[in-house]
Amino acid sequence: MQSFSDTLGQVFRAIAANKLRSFLTMFGIAWGVGSLLVLVGLGEGFRSGQHRQLATFGNDVILMWDGTIPAVANQHTGMRPYQFTPGDEAALRALPELRSVTGLLNRNDLYEVSAYANTSGQVLGVEPNFSTIRFVPIAEGRWLDANDLAQRRRVVVLGSKSATLLFPGRPMLGEVITINDTSFTVVGRVESISRGNNDGDNQKVYIPLTTMQELFAMKGDNIAQDALSSLQYQPAVKGEADASKAAVHRLIGERHNFDPSLKDAFDEWDTIEEEKIIGTIFSAMDIFLGGVGVVTLGLGAVGIINIMLVSVTERTREIGVLKAIGATRRSILAQFFWEGLLLTGISGIIGIAVSAGFMWVLQELLTGKMPGWDPPRLVPWSAALALGSLVLCGIAAGLYPASKAAQMDPIEALRRE
Repeated sequence: MQSFSDTLGQVFRAIAANKLRSFLTMFGIAWGVGSLLVLVGLGEGFRSGQHRQLATFGNDVILMWDGTIPAVANQHTGMRPYQFTPGDEAALRALPELRSVTGLLNRNDLYEVSAYANTSGQVLGVEPNFSTIRFVPIAEGRWLDANDLAQRRRVVVLGSKSATLLFPGRPMLGEVITINDTSFTVVGRVESISRGNNDGDNQKVYIPLTTMQELFAMKGDNIAQDALSSLQYQPAVKGEADASKAAVHRLIGERHNFDPSLKDAFDEWDTIEEEKIIGTIFSAMDIFLGGVGVVTLGLGAVGIINIMLVSVTERTREIGVLKAIGATRRSILAQFFWEGLLLTGISGIIGIAVSAGFMWVLQELLTGKMPGWDPPRLVPWSAALALGSLVLCGIAAGLYPASKAAQMDPIEALRRE
């Protein structure tokens, strides 16, 4: 009985006897596997890049700004404006559907001046919990605290670009700047949080909300001294915004005397819903790109089956001789089966290795270079899909031609030229 090592020896000799054909066949499978992994990795790169970019904005947050109430639903004439107040914020904090709420007041018409330079970055009056709801990493010094808020302290935290502009190459902690001629002590600096070419967030400066309301209240007719520009909140259940948004709309509608079903009355941005939409889009992209890769892989498998059938035809006399000298149907079946399976397996492993190396190079060269996009990376489920597809392709490529060879009558096989 022929040993497994003898069978493998015959397989490798058969592969080596047709080097060019074997190379082209294996190249087709390797290309299909590599295409599958790179295409899925590309989709995952877009997904992770968008997720990371949203994470630099905030953590599971919904933003609301002062709105206008339409006189008639879906009509934009005769709209009545309303502003948020600390009373609205306190009412939101009492809602069980929310786990965190913060209010802020911002102005774009204020000027910051240091002993060295001046700038006009956006000034935000915020509360201490702003840094937990939004992404505000401190690079130096400290963030605003409850005492700053309670005592209306004149302290400021600078965005990274504002810090560079106001204190070029100089220490800033403990130094004084003026905001519209009012002195503030610098207590901290925020890391760079820009997204792409938009560095507006890096030019912001942060002061206590109570200080902002006292010194730089919102301007305009019929606007309360303590009016807020925005309320921002997080739902009680992470990632589930529907119940919290409905509760917030209902409460704001009651407090400002309008029907909460008037969607045009709310000016808001739901980052949770946006992330879900992005996830759905990229899941569909993964399916599409994965499907393209599987089709490419399938075409390579068809090529191997075709080549193996040609090999069976070419080696008809050889099969006849083997059978005539006592080779069993099982040994003939094993030889051609293992030849197809090895062609598929070796080329598949090469495809996985080359695509993984290619994606590693892209990771090294492009990570952090393109905002909103991460370089493609090897995705475990796509590698598992490729391996599973390879197994099926290898079985199909080996078993059918092998069964054709094993079924040959030795006398008829020897008669063929």
